[in-house]
Amino acid sequence: MANNPAELEQQITDITNAWTELAPAATFGGMTLAQYQAAVKPSLDARATLETLDEQKAQAIVARDNADEVSEDINKKIIKGVVGDVNYGDDSALYEKMGYVRSSQRKTGLTRKSKNGGANPPAK
Repeated sequence: MANNPAELEQQITDITNAWTELAPAATFGGMTLAQYQAAVKPSLDARATLETLDEQKAQAIVARDNADEVSEDINKKIIKGVVGDVNYGDDSALYEKMGYVRSSQRKTGLTRKSKNGGANPPAK
């Protein structure tokens, strides 16, 4: 296998162009130009397939991202609906199972800083 696929592709292109332009009727390595082109065609076809797949992947990523925006908006509406429902709310098992923290489980966020900037208190 070639160390660098891009270099090999360039080499195939260079050989084909030079051979076509300067010695189209000559035989090299026991091959005619047509035989050479047929022999390297699978390499070129595989590259074309990869290019097509890359384009399809890029298009699929854009489609996924667009669909995800819609899904995210729908998810927000669903969660707001659960929070606003008198039978469930933000302290329900359903809310927790959907990946959120129940209101009764939330920490207050209150912290008490020491007067000496967080260092250990002076020893007595």
